[in-house]
Amino acid sequence: MSTDAGKERGVDNMDEIISFAKRKGFVFPGSEIYGGMAGIYDFGPLGVELLNNIKKAWWKANVYDKRNYYGIDSAIFKDPRVWEASGHTKSFNDPMVECRSCNARLRVDKELEKVGVNADEKMSEDKLQELFDEYKHKIKCVKCGSNDFGKVRAFNLLAQSNLGDFTGTNENPAYLPGEACQGIYLNFKNVVDSMHAQIPFGVAQIGKAFRNEISPRNFLFRTREFEQADTQFFVKPHENEKEYERIKKERWDWYVNELGINENKLRWKRHDNLVFYAKDAWDIEYDFPSYGFGEIEGIHDRSDYDLTVHSRASGVDLRYTDQETGEKYIPWILETSAGLGRVFLAVLCDAYTKDILDGKERTVLKLKKNLAPIKVAVLPLLKNKPELVSKAEEVFDLLLRETNAIFDISGSIGKRYRKQDEIGTPHCVTVDFDTLKDNSVTLRDRDTGEQIRAHIEDLPKMLK
Repeated sequence: MSTDAGKERGVDNMDEIISFAKRKGFVFPGSEIYGGMAGIYDFGPLGVELLNNIKKAWWKANVYDKRNYYGIDSAIFKDPRVWEASGHTKSFNDPMVECRSCNARLRVDKELEKVGVNADEKMSEDKLQELFDEYKHKIKCVKCGSNDFGKVRAFNLLAQSNLGDFTGTNENPAYLPGEACQGIYLNFKNVVDSMHAQIPFGVAQIGKAFRNEISPRNFLFRTREFEQADTQFFVKPHENEKEYERIKKERWDWYVNELGINENKLRWKRHDNLVFYAKDAWDIEYDFPSYGFGEIEGIHDRSDYDLTVHSRASGVDLRYTDQETGEKYIPWILETSAGLGRVFLAVLCDAYTKDILDGKERTVLKLKKNLAPIKVAVLPLLKNKPELVSKAEEVFDLLLRETNAIFDISGSIGKRYRKQDEIGTPHCVTVDFDTLKDNSVTLRDRDTGEQIRAHIEDLPKMLK
């Protein structure tokens, strides 16, 4: 068997990936039987495995492989004053305009982009209003087609909750987290005290975030509920530049070397308009089919802003005490923040391949083997031969104790191979009549289609 590498091609458009993801059990629309919810998605049986494998790879790289990083898992709900101190209750906004005909809400900067106008979301309302008035004759409501709109206004993205509100007035709302990283700042002192952490050190967390998006779009790229994988690296003031460059390189290398993403599909983008407290900010972007380049991770030099505002608002001294000199200071923070849904989507798009195997086109998900949802499929050559099925079940039970395996007897052996290729299973083990004689099986490679004979007792070691 052989593949024609020169005939390989990737995904043509995002609709193809969306259809594939649902059909193969990677991603389902949320609450689909009730018509679905905008910006909400569920990860299916294969999707949750791929997502978990991405998380494992991230955790290994950012906690287990480092000497001075600690992991935490902070609660979703936090004291509402956290979001006041961080600035989210006042400044966590997107520009919105409402259609007067049907009351649909549109995000102004994105609608302007559609007609070729580059509008930064950080522009003042007056400037955005000026631009919108100039070009709104080209903009139509996505729901009813009208171009009769109200005034541009800021819309806060924090999602409110009635947690602990027994009056029904919602005068003091709790919030779902707009970003996961605040839990790390709140636990800075706890980590220092409990782990005797010495600067420089980092804290890592994978946590949920929620945003009341005006117009969720682009599949998993912009959703209302998502997970963030964050690290916050605490350094001595003004000792940030060398560490910042180190972290940037590490994060780029992780995507290329650990996730196997094509480096030509990635790029760096520097923020043109920094928020007032930031010293520097860069995004790693992936070139998504149909959508183009979009951020999958941000790397930010946040100075001492976060710990300073929480120290001031809470009244708790969050200064770090140098154990050798006794010096006290608020550390500076270097942040990495990856949207795991976006990383998942980039991995899926990048691995999705069409090539020629033995003269026939196939779809194959060329995932890194450590990311593959299913590691090995066990296949009896014929399903109507009880002796083959029974032996294959023995092999399956052996491998199931070692790795994530699947047993498949539906369809011809060729169709079963192609089915496993399509979901990214690295290896297929076929039990045939020779197996009954010498306890050997056929071990097939996903990417090349090559097959070798292997003894059953050697399989666990070989597959590792």
